[in-house]
Amino acid sequence: MTLIRKLLFAFVFLVVVGVLVFSGIAPRLRARQALRQETDLTAAPAVTVLKPTRGAPSEEVVLPGNIQAFVDAPIYARTSGYLKRWYFDIGAHVKQGQLLAEIESPEVDQQLSQAREQVNTAKANLQLAQITATRYTDLFKTESVAKQDVDNAVQTAAAREADVKSAQANVARLQQMVDFEKVYAPFNGVITARNTDTGQLIQSGSTQNHELFHIAAVDRLRVFVNVPQIYSHETTPGMSADLTLQDMPGRRFSGKLVRTADSLDPATRTLLVEVDVPNNAGQLFPGAFTEVHFKVKTGSTTLIIPSTSLIFRSQGLRVPVVKNGKTELVTVTTGRDFGNTVEILSGLDPDADVVDNPPDAIVQGETVRVLKGKAAKPAE
Repeated sequence: MTLIRKLLFAFVFLVVVGVLVFSGIAPRLRARQALRQETDLTAAPAVTVLKPTRGAPSEEVVLPGNIQAFVDAPIYARTSGYLKRWYFDIGAHVKQGQLLAEIESPEVDQQLSQAREQVNTAKANLQLAQITATRYTDLFKTESVAKQDVDNAVQTAAAREADVKSAQANVARLQQMVDFEKVYAPFNGVITARNTDTGQLIQSGSTQNHELFHIAAVDRLRVFVNVPQIYSHETTPGMSADLTLQDMPGRRFSGKLVRTADSLDPATRTLLVEVDVPNNAGQLFPGAFTEVHFKVKTGSTTLIIPSTSLIFRSQGLRVPVVKNGKTELVTVTTGRDFGNTVEILSGLDPDADVVDNPPDAIVQGETVRVLKGKAAKPAE
């Protein structure tokens, strides 16, 4: 009985000692394991993730444009002489057919008088030739003249008739030259330049001579814009466009896209389009620089992410995302570049956690610590 008690006592003692030893070692093991987990978590790189933003169904595209007059023409002299007088200076609004200037050309006036007298001479010669032809035709009926003489008289009358027509054509030509001594406005517009003065020698033609006037029609203006290829299919005739100018802040001028070149410039990969803008108040000037605002509809829903989320690898363009605490490099197709943000057309999940500004050493399957960031805002 004594032996059994001793064994029982020894067993109890060993159990107590074991419990005491285990109670002292277990917390240390748990602390060591927690420390190891904390160390592993601290060693993992920290990344900021954000959700991609859906692109707007339509966006405003702002492109530079050049304002031009709807009709713009230099006015040259069609006859030579001295400028007698001019009637309108720069800034004057003129109507179609209004007299702008007069040119003195006495040589042309004398040539016209001479040509008219030549017409009278040709008519007199024609009358004589017709009388002679009629007389020879009557004499031939009585066999008083030869057939050859009759033919000569008839053909001479025909030649004299052609001389009359030629002289009349010359008179008409010189009459037009005299009419060109008066310079008229070809359309309604404003005089933008006057390059002549009273008494100046005027040479006809435009090869080596300066223009007399320059006229521009400004009631309606043309604005030419080079649209990048990525927007070329969305900019179609009929769509509205607004103009803004730096010298008139807060003002917008409405216009309409009326035509496109239907061909891209191979040097710039842009489509030339024309926007017509009413200018009845005359507030817009031809030759000015403007910014044209187009409301472009996007064909499909796209995603917007920061440009800093893109990484370039030998396999192509990648976007790092975080799934279950590990990185995954996703292949994407990009669209428009807005500067701070970029458009993603395909390859990216709308609910993906995109790594913002990832480290250069990031790899596939790497464990990371996730920090939340702000979603990318679409470009305005």
